[in-house]
Amino acid sequence: MITYYKTCTNALTVTEEPQIGSWISVVEPTQAEIEKLIAEFGLDTGFVKSSLDEEESSRVEIEDDQTLIIVDTPYAETQAENTILYYTLPIGIVITDKYVFTISSKENPVLTDLASGVVKGLQTNLKTRFVLQLLLRITARFLQCLKQIDKISNALEQQLHGSMQNRELIQLLGLEKSLVYFTTSLKADDVTLEKILRGRVIKLYEEDQDLLEDVLIEVKQAIEMANIYSGILSGMMDAFASVTSNNLNMVMWRLTTITIIMAIPTMIYSFYGMNTTGLPVAHTWFPTMISIIITGVVAFFLLKKKK
Repeated sequence: MITYYKTCTNALTVTEEPQIGSWISVVEPTQAEIEKLIAEFGLDTGFVKSSLDEEESSRVEIEDDQTLIIVDTPYAETQAENTILYYTLPIGIVITDKYVFTISSKENPVLTDLASGVVKGLQTNLKTRFVLQLLLRITARFLQCLKQIDKISNALEQQLHGSMQNRELIQLLGLEKSLVYFTTSLKADDVTLEKILRGRVIKLYEEDQDLLEDVLIEVKQAIEMANIYSGILSGMMDAFASVTSNNLNMVMWRLTTITIIMAIPTMIYSFYGMNTTGLPVAHTWFPTMISIIITGVVAFFLLKKKK
């Protein structure tokens, strides 16, 4: 889907046709729309394909009069049993003389926020500032997802204190994997923003440079948060693994104790049940009494050893 946006009287509006200074949003394009971008707007074929490649890493590329900026954005997906998996998807930002294109292979909350007017002060004709505001919104989305991951992990920790089940452990493992995705993508985005900060990719004015520095600060903060949360989750997983192992040891100890205690009467009655002569006090009450005494003594020492 291709949508045209233009800032009119300080408000972002949808237009039927692209105008100079428009923001052109491309989300899940069909093959016909991809061909339109290449034929009608003259976009580089490699730029379009790279923007739609979900495995593409963050980078900056310049080709003739077009500049491609690919950045990773956070994405949340609800899976089976209401588990949430966070991962990243690339967004391609193509800057030309007349327009700014954003190309995404899936519907993205960041682009939805921009289109719905959540971000104030958007000026599509100021292309550099518009791109920086988009990058700032992507970084804010990363921070928001990191806070959500922290809340989910805290809730799962409380559930695991009550009853340890595989479902909670699998969810924690999924969150840990999500943090790895976030850390990798944020570091790649940080390198891309550093290249933009040098002023060789797009022209930066003084106000734009201040805004880009704010974006870089937010990205570094997000990287630090992701590392901290990843360390906490790793420690939590190790702790619960130790708890699980300890609980297993306790269960095995109880089963071993019960086996030993139950084996004592069996052994004594086996001796007195054989067709042999010369056994001391060969009466029914004697093996019963001996079994009770020996079982009690062994149970006492085993319980004392446990304490």
